[in-house]
Amino acid sequence: MLARSIADRLAGQLDGLSTILRDSSPDLLTARAADGKWSAHENLAHLLRHHEVMMERIERILREDRPALPRYRAEDDSAWPAVAAQAPDEVVRLLRGSRERLAAFAGGLSDAQLQRTGIHPVFGELNVPEWLEFFLLHEAHHLYVAFARLGAARAAIRSAGLRIPFS
Repeated sequence: MLARSIADRLAGQLDGLSTILRDSSPDLLTARAADGKWSAHENLAHLLRHHEVMMERIERILREDRPALPRYRAEDDSAWPAVAAQAPDEVVRLLRGSRERLAAFAGGLSDAQLQRTGIHPVFGELNVPEWLEFFLLHEAHHLYVAFARLGAARAAIRSAGLRIPFS
């Protein structure tokens, strides 16, 4: 059985999106940081793509004996540009649907399936719950970055005397 802490975060971690996205227009979501780093939208699109990658990884772990799974880098992913090009509201809609599928899939795994492992190049051999823990921590980081990007963008708009949302 999947650990309760993992199941609970799979079920509820994206509930924070309503707070993160409050008062956010598409322009605000897609505004890049001053340093050129990803926008809030790109961070959320990355999470959408990362859901797909995690499902593929778990399926591979279930099929193969201890597969070596490389680090994921959006810059090396041919599917990334199409995901990032989607409208912000579509990314959020698809992200929520992907989470439902991942949570249902993970929740339906047997104890034997949960103990199967894959090899990460940095973290070594991880069983399925450890891969999900890694996934959730990674996701939390990107949710935080999206929250910070939007907060900084809102502050910049306010300091310029503009109203939120702008477009």
